[in-house]
Amino acid sequence: MGDIGNAVERLAAIMQRLRAPNGCPWDREQDLKSLRPYLIEEAYEVLEEMDRVAAGGPWGPLAEELGDLLFQIVFHAQLATEQQQFDLSRVANSIADKLERRHPHVFGEGAQHSTTQVLQNWARLKADERKEKHGHHGSVLDGVPKDAPGLQRAERLTEKASRIGFDWPDVGGVKEKLAEELSELDHAMQTKDKAAMEHELGDVLFSLANLARHLGIAPEDAMRAANRRFTSRFQVVERGLEASGVPFGEATLEQMNRLWDQAKVAEKAAK
Repeated sequence: MGDIGNAVERLAAIMQRLRAPNGCPWDREQDLKSLRPYLIEEAYEVLEEMDRVAAGGPWGPLAEELGDLLFQIVFHAQLATEQQQFDLSRVANSIADKLERRHPHVFGEGAQHSTTQVLQNWARLKADERKEKHGHHGSVLDGVPKDAPGLQRAERLTEKASRIGFDWPDVGGVKEKLAEELSELDHAMQTKDKAAMEHELGDVLFSLANLARHLGIAPEDAMRAANRRFTSRFQVVERGLEASGVPFGEATLEQMNRLWDQAKVAEKAAK
């Protein structure tokens, strides 16, 4: 492994140079608002590489994507430094202090706990931090980003609520709740009330995210995988239609379903 300290200092120095008066024009034009889409984009590219590694791919490209994401953090820290607000060392020390404070069973004299106990203690420590900072404990749900993808946010909301005991004791209760929500969606569909259908569909999706959490599956990951499968299979359908000489947009549903089934069979055979 390399020298982490020197590597990070080198990156910070490069960032400072890019923002200097004789640096890069593009980097000098950026601000917190303009960098938002790049931060999100880099985070999703990291997720894509994580999926490839999980599927047996090489680790090298993941290091590169993590570097791109790290650059965004260094960039934001440099902007703050220029405004005399904080620098990269404060960013690093802030999370280091937080990790030590929230892991007394590791860095303090607290006893070792189970994962469940650790998460419950984490929730209490965060509540104490909020009270010290704001004068009140706030909500255990604080900290779940409002702009996070819907399924991911639903998973995190239910996970946070579970830390103080608000949770189904087993997956059976979650499945019953999902069935209840599906029944309510059926009723809303019969009324043809769009607002009611949207309401009940949201409850179904929320219940699905909660079910995924109980199964130990990240719903956003499952959704991304399903999107990839759909894309792959549908592109097989498109190629099959083109090979058969079917004019664009004139295929029957029966033709497409046949090719879709063939794509699924080929997909299973390739595993």
